[in-house]
Amino acid sequence: MHIFLLGADGFIGRHIATHLRQHGHEVTASARRVSTLKQMGFATFQADLTKPANWETALKGCDTIVNAAGLLNGSEADMHAVHSKTPTALYAAAKQPGEAVARASGLPTVILRPSMVLGETSYGGSSLMRALAATPLFSPMVGDGTQEFDPIHADDLAATVRQALETGTLDGQTLSPCGPERVTQAEMLTAMRAWLGRTSARALHLPLPLLRAMGWLGDKLKLGPISTAAVTQFEGGVTADHAAFAKATGQQPRGLSEILAQRPAGTQDLWHARLYLARPLIRFALMFMWLLSGLVGLFLPPERFLDGLSGVPLSGQALTMAARGADLIDLAIAFGLLAAWRLPRLALFQLAMVGSYTLVFGLMAPSLWLEPYGGLLKNLPILCLIWVHMILEEER
Repeated sequence: MHIFLLGADGFIGRHIATHLRQHGHEVTASARRVSTLKQMGFATFQADLTKPANWETALKGCDTIVNAAGLLNGSEADMHAVHSKTPTALYAAAKQPGEAVARASGLPTVILRPSMVLGETSYGGSSLMRALAATPLFSPMVGDGTQEFDPIHADDLAATVRQALETGTLDGQTLSPCGPERVTQAEMLTAMRAWLGRTSARALHLPLPLLRAMGWLGDKLKLGPISTAAVTQFEGGVTADHAAFAKATGQQPRGLSEILAQRPAGTQDLWHARLYLARPLIRFALMFMWLLSGLVGLFLPPERFLDGLSGVPLSGQALTMAARGADLIDLAIAFGLLAAWRLPRLALFQLAMVGSYTLVFGLMAPSLWLEPYGGLLKNLPILCLIWVHMILEEER
């Protein structure tokens, strides 16, 4: 079959695309960014689901549609566009109406609402679960830790998608793919902690009101792992009826213990888990640095910093004007970090700013390298931190 896959660059979408191709199907992979998918050898259709697209052209030659697109966080308008407006337009272009009408008209439609999805990689809730399992000293958990989950592996979910496409036996059904092993949040954290090679640690129960406030703040500041969606998922747990799923599909997906036992954790797993919560901390550390640098520089009397630049061959007035301009740029960077404005590109700009400061003043006033409190020397670890920040902000 020739399958049009919406959301192909996502965590679940990539697993579905790879699985279908491995079993002989042709996949046209659609996503907002398709460069990586092209490198993986897929035919692609670039589309930002918050904007209109020519779906008639995209669907030429395709036999069916798999919609794996979704947002965990975003504005109300973006959520509506991705989850309702765009799918309706896509189904209309395929001469199929939206889900509700498709079902009423008898057109072949299968809706899958999976439990927590795990895989060789991770995203969203599964990434946060790994991060909580990797923390030192304590094992943080949402609330009392008794919330229940029955996770399924992304490859097993992809196999269900393939079954729906190939056999037609699931037409008209709404299924909740899930694994056979139901575990509490505390049990999952303990199992993942052992998988990552971390020693056992005392449980740290985080109060729900605090987490809800953090989730709200995370939505507003685009903090990635900290969001209302993540808190809601952990607060209520994610379970489904495994017996009903197994009866409908005849499949026996792996449970949590089997998923973890089939592959040992590697260095990349531990690094990702340990750095996942460090990502927003690094961003805010840099934001605080730029904010304080800009404010202090704007209100600092010129003579306070001119004394330290006596070796620079520029007049005091020129240095003061340059410093004030740089302070305004520092504040702009701080507000860009606060608003999460194009963070990878902003990181490149930060590297350019700190690098140019270091190069120019290092050449014009070499004595700054030997200042007792670090002076220009501190810029070297700052450059490294910005570089790490840039790496962490580019997820795909």
